[in-house]
Amino acid sequence: MGKAKSPRRVGDNEALAVGTSIRGSAQKLNLVAEQIRGKKVEEALNILSFSKKSMAKDATKVLASAIANAENNHNLDVDALVVAEASVGKAITMKRFHTRGRGKSTRILKPFSKLRIVVREEEEA
Repeated sequence: MGKAKSPRRVGDNEALAVGTSIRGSAQKLNLVAEQIRGKKVEEALNILSFSKKSMAKDATKVLASAIANAENNHNLDVDALVVAEASVGKAITMKRFHTRGRGKSTRILKPFSKLRIVVREEEEA
């Protein structure tokens, strides 16, 4: 008599991957996530690989994980996958101090963010 299995957080034709602590602000990561929302997976990987934004590398890793989850865990067709959702949120913020002149100091904030990517298998019309 153990604990009941938790229900899936996404649909039967969907797979999910979450990057929990990506170093950088949520605002910068959201600029990258906007570029891939609603795109086919192959096109999204091309956009991220040629993007000049440094957050694109972390987004590529999370997207690749979502694709691998879809293929290995949920037996979905990789060629028919579409980025259904790419949501960004704030995680922790590390606080550091920088010493300044006359015995003063200033605060440095080092933000982390979360990225949640859901890929969905769509039937080709």
